[in-house]
Amino acid sequence: MTGSRFVCEIDGSHSHGVFRVPGCRASLRSGAIDAGAEPVLDRVAPALLRVDACGGYAQPALARAVPTIRDMVAETGTATVALRDSHHFSALWPDLEPFTDAGLVALTVVSGGPTVTVRGASRNVFGTNPIAFGFPLAGARPVILDLATSTMSNGDLRIASNEGRKVPVGTSLGRDGRDTDDPAEILAHGGALPFGGHKGMALSLMVEVLASALTGGAFSHEMDFAAHPDNQTPKTGQFLLVVDPARGGNAGFAERAAGVDRLPSDRRYRHRDAAAERGIPVTDGIRALFA
Repeated sequence: MTGSRFVCEIDGSHSHGVFRVPGCRASLRSGAIDAGAEPVLDRVAPALLRVDACGGYAQPALARAVPTIRDMVAETGTATVALRDSHHFSALWPDLEPFTDAGLVALTVVSGGPTVTVRGASRNVFGTNPIAFGFPLAGARPVILDLATSTMSNGDLRIASNEGRKVPVGTSLGRDGRDTDDPAEILAHGGALPFGGHKGMALSLMVEVLASALTGGAFSHEMDFAAHPDNQTPKTGQFLLVVDPARGGNAGFAERAAGVDRLPSDRRYRHRDAAAERGIPVTDGIRALFA
């Protein structure tokens, strides 16, 4: 998991970078996560793979599944993966890069703990429920967009709280459902709002259905940290779809998708190139990690 954190740090995503490593450690020490879990793969149909992470992190389970997913795509042109009983604690774009780098189209969603609220709600139901989508591009590196269905990621709220910064009013609610700019109050007593109002809420519901209901994983609202209070990684599920765009006479997909000057991955690639040339910037989070 530390490797995934440094990937995020290299790509400039500090909200999912090394500042979360202590949380990973605390979660492992809490006993909520099985560090030695052996994922179980079950190819239940030519293009459908069910993966049981057995209480471990999602990333090792997905890594175990990659060869099977590639075989499925080679045979059928597509692969649908339903991952359950898994803890996901990082950005989603690293999960898709093995497929987009191979010229494939990929979509993944994951549910999380109940950290998102809506006005008038008596309790939080959804997580930040991110969505990532990637595709190959002719003459350029693949595009992968990765976004939460909430106005702010939980990581950004935590960073703002740690740094004593305020957040924009209207992005989150605090105690008793009131508007506040205090991230500490939001984290302790409220939650972020879905982006775009009811539209973001609808997308978040879609993520719950795909990542939890369809996989057999827990819903965000079912998370209970009482038995492991130091755990920071909810055990839910993840849905992954991989498609070969060249199937069906569409060999020119990557060329058709090209032509846009500014794309969601551009900033991430700039940070990655800069890190390759000058190294990883030493942030306060890195200093604290190795102090």
